[in-house]
Amino acid sequence: MKTLLLASTALVATAGIAAAEVSISGYAEIGVIGGDRYDVGAADSKLQYHTDVEVTFAMTGESDGGLAFGATVQLDEIAGASNAQTQGGETYFLAFGPMRLDMGDTDGAYDAALQEVALAGASIADDETEHSGYNGNSGLDGVHGGQVARVSYSTGGLTLGLSANVADLEVGNDNPVWGLGVRYVTDLGGAAIGVGLGYQTQEDFASLIGVSVDAKLANGFSAAINYAEADIDGVSDNGTFIGVGVGYTMNALSIGVNYGEYEDWAAKSDPDSSGFGLAATYDLGGGLAAHVGYGSSDDVTVNDEESYSFGLSMSF
Repeated sequence: MKTLLLASTALVATAGIAAAEVSISGYAEIGVIGGDRYDVGAADSKLQYHTDVEVTFAMTGESDGGLAFGATVQLDEIAGASNAQTQGGETYFLAFGPMRLDMGDTDGAYDAALQEVALAGASIADDETEHSGYNGNSGLDGVHGGQVARVSYSTGGLTLGLSANVADLEVGNDNPVWGLGVRYVTDLGGAAIGVGLGYQTQEDFASLIGVSVDAKLANGFSAAINYAEADIDGVSDNGTFIGVGVGYTMNALSIGVNYGEYEDWAAKSDPDSSGFGLAATYDLGGGLAAHVGYGSSDDVTVNDEESYSFGLSMSF
């Protein structure tokens, strides 16, 4: 019975892939992590194993009139992970010419317009992006369950975006979150220069404005600077963030380092915090890569914690 069931399932899956253009990809990590970022109470930090795996289903199609559509589902096995992981979600899109609609677990227009400062390399435990001086530009995207609808228009190197998060339950502040974003990328003869500007607001809570400038050079070097300001209701001083990052990629090797600091950022447990992170990746070919990462936080609430990791990733 099990053999027949598996065979039938394979036939159905094959037919679906042929008709609906469904692709399946996978990603897995193994390695070790450590540092006082993982301290529990009075226990000293200890080296520990890290494992994680996720599977992504991507489905695309196109109508007779040329309307492209699709959905992506990410399944993240977090129960056995040795450190906290963010569970994947679902995204959906419709696109026609320069217009596109994205919905679900996707970036708001603010985030989509701004360049993060982690530019090259990656660690298995996100050491380079989990320190207290990092800002991923997610802004208010997590409000109202993190479900975002974003409309974008792209022409040449210019992309304009408008997004909204709306409440499905009238609990607390049910005002929608609105986001605006503008990004422009141009090639200046061997250097791709990008400029992003974003704004996001929720009435009776907070408003954010951010700007980023980034450059990617033909010789493998890249750099970015990111600035954000937060006006939070009930707080007299606006919070500010500034982050910088540099990266280098050549052949199989990618290395990146970034630094950032917050000042008067009331939404954080420590309004004044900073940190830096670095990561290196070496592509071993065939979907296998080696990773090393390190992060350091200057944050009174976590007593200047550090983290490190090294291991392998597998892409399928």
